[in-house]
Amino acid sequence: MFRTREVTLREVGLRDGLQAEDRILPTADKLVLLDALAATGLRRLEVTSFVHPKAIPQLADAEDFLAAAHKPPGQVWSALVPNERGAARAAKADLIDEWTFFLSASEAHNQANVRMSVEDSLRGAALVAEAASQAGRAISGVVATSFVCPYAGLTPVEDVVQVARRLFGLGYRRLLFGDTIGAASPAMVRRLVRALQDALPEAELGLHFHNTRGQAPANALAGADEGVRLFDGSIGGMGGCPYAPGATGNVATEDLCWLFEAEGYATGLDLPAMAVAARTAERLVGRPLPGAVMRTFEEVSCSGG
Repeated sequence: MFRTREVTLREVGLRDGLQAEDRILPTADKLVLLDALAATGLRRLEVTSFVHPKAIPQLADAEDFLAAAHKPPGQVWSALVPNERGAARAAKADLIDEWTFFLSASEAHNQANVRMSVEDSLRGAALVAEAASQAGRAISGVVATSFVCPYAGLTPVEDVVQVARRLFGLGYRRLLFGDTIGAASPAMVRRLVRALQDALPEAELGLHFHNTRGQAPANALAGADEGVRLFDGSIGGMGGCPYAPGATGNVATEDLCWLFEAEGYATGLDLPAMAVAARTAERLVGRPLPGAVMRTFEEVSCSGG
C-alpha cells in the first residue's frame, strides 16, 4: 500500500485547550490566538464548541467569536456539536465546515463525562449526523478512552472497534481515537490502529494524545508509522479532561510538528511561527504551558542563534 510521508496536524487549542483553563479568555484574546495560529500554516482547526454555555463557560461566546473571526482561505474549521440543541446553533454558523461528535469507548467514562450510556451517545450521534447532513456539513467522530479509562482500566480493543463501526455506519468517515489520560504506549497504539484498519479500511483514522506520561510524541510516531495521517495537537500543550483524574494537557502541536519533520514527515507548518503561537497562548492564559519546543526557540533567540 502506498503511504505518503505527509501528516496533517489538527489544532484543538481554541476548543479542547481553552475549555480546560480556569481563566475564561475574553473573545478578543481568542481572536489574537486565532491570528497567531493562522500564521503557522495550519489548515485544520477546532475553533469552538456548541455545548451548553453553563456546562463549558469558557466557550460560551461561540457565536460572538465566530461573528468576529477572520477565516483564511483554505482553512477547515470544526466545532464540537454534542446534541440536537448544539446542532441547531451550529447550523447557523457559516464558518464551521465540520461538526465533531464526542463519546467514550468506556461505559464508565461516558457516564462520568456526559451522563449517558454509550448506547445513548450513539443515538445522539445519529441525530447529529442527520442534522449535519441537512445543513450540508461534514462530520467527524472522536472516541475517548480508546486505550485506558480512568475508572475501568484498559479499554478492550474490541470495544473501541465496535464503537468505531457504529459511528462509521452512521456516516462518520473521519474517526479520531483519544488517549484521554495519557496512558497509552506505542505497542498499544500499533495494536489498535491495525485492528481499526482491518475493521474499517475505508475510514480516515486520526489520533488524539495526552502527554501525562511523556509518551505522546512516541505514540504519535507509532501511529504515523502504521499509516495514520491525522493527529490532534493543542498549542503549547493546553487542555485536559475534567472527568479524567490525573490527566494532563494534550500533546503540544509544535512538539508534534518538530518530531514529524525530524522524522521525515512533512507537516506544511512553519515551526518558528508555531513557537510564537505557543508563547502567545501562554501569555493569554496566564500560566506556564508544558510544550517543550517553544522553549528551545526561546533559548536559541536569547543566545543569538
